[in-house]
Amino acid sequence: MPINKAMRAALSLLSYPELDVEKTYLVERKLQKLTARRARKPWLYRVWEHTVSSGGYRVPMRVFTPKQPAMGCVLLFFHGGGWVTGSIDSYDGICGDMAAQTGCTVASVDYRLAPEHRFPAAAEDCYAAAREVFLHSGLLGVLPEDVVLIGDSAGGNLAAAVSLMARDRGEFLPRRQILIYPAVGSDHTEGSPFPSVRENGTGYLLTSKRVRDFFALYRAQEADLENPYFAPLAAGTFANQPDTLLITAEFCPLRDEGEAYGEKLREAGNYVEVHRIPDALHGFFSLPPRFKQVQKTYALMTAFLEGDYGR
Repeated sequence: MPINKAMRAALSLLSYPELDVEKTYLVERKLQKLTARRARKPWLYRVWEHTVSSGGYRVPMRVFTPKQPAMGCVLLFFHGGGWVTGSIDSYDGICGDMAAQTGCTVASVDYRLAPEHRFPAAAEDCYAAAREVFLHSGLLGVLPEDVVLIGDSAGGNLAAAVSLMARDRGEFLPRRQILIYPAVGSDHTEGSPFPSVRENGTGYLLTSKRVRDFFALYRAQEADLENPYFAPLAAGTFANQPDTLLITAEFCPLRDEGEAYGEKLREAGNYVEVHRIPDALHGFFSLPPRFKQVQKTYALMTAFLEGDYGR
């Protein structure tokens, strides 16, 4: 099925030409700040700032609290951008929309970026933020079972990694996670076992080459490719993971690896929902809620957040 022209046109505004990310990432960061949807809607939610300690670094967190909350949960959000671009500033509008659309408090985490801070810095920052929210319930005013990990693209990778880290370290365990077109594999070459890397690897805004460039800037060493906190599909076991809502986009190179991760979680006995959004490209969640693909995603999120899976 051909991609919807309106969707392609809208997402093209969020994309960049096929350039060498290593040479352009600083410019891309500046452009993102200039083009970010920063118009806040103070009549819908309140915004406040917080910081979390991660080693010797203070991780900024921006919290969006609906003035009329519909659900008593917190979405702990990790932004996308290939671990190299993106920030709480560039995701300001997206997180505000998320709070307004779901009725949940959204806590956006500004983890350190590569290549200045390579793996595992981003994962450790996100874990530190989650640890504080889960172990200090007074911070955001909810019980640990009402904190939901969520992220898009590289942020989906980080949400999955934090869930694995939490299980392995035993300090807390998220009950639910929402992964939006997550990057969970490590092979985005022509030899990848996932057809979407080849089928959607060119011509659909996010290319397989760009994914490889991001991975090269994020990893600290070749061995990271086999580390489950870097590439969650490399985990030795997928047991004891949160109830998971996993959303992929039809024309995304990461589509098949995301769906494979959902199947691995399901095979290990976890509750998993996997939904492929038709006629959607990678990055569609950054569009305004009026787009039908974004509306569908929020409908799936609301149903998932309202569910009770017996835990």
